[in-house]
Amino acid sequence: MQLLSSIALAAALVTAPAAFAQTAPQTAPSTAQTAATVSDAEISQFATAAVAAGKINADAAVPAAEKTAKIVEAITATGLTAERFNQIAQAVQADPALEKRVQDAAKQLPAG
Repeated sequence: MQLLSSIALAAALVTAPAAFAQTAPQTAPSTAQTAATVSDAEISQFATAAVAAGKINADAAVPAAEKTAKIVEAITATGLTAERFNQIAQAVQADPALEKRVQDAAKQLPAG
């Protein structure tokens, strides 16, 4: 459940600045379509990014004003874009099987 909270928070932090900058509506794939097209590699990248985002958010030494930028940095360091991270986050919240895949991938990450 901690991972799901981290995912939701990271997605919200990453989405907020983008929402202000958006000028034209974009059509996003449906959540079901996104869930069906999430590769194993993306699951691993997403789990890595979500765990990193949770650590950044929990780190009291990181000023609140810097957290969003650091989370976006952590996401892009995995090879995902912030937009793709958000698409997967929405799909994870809607699809228990996809959520389990992410949780299993997160358990495989090295501790630290």
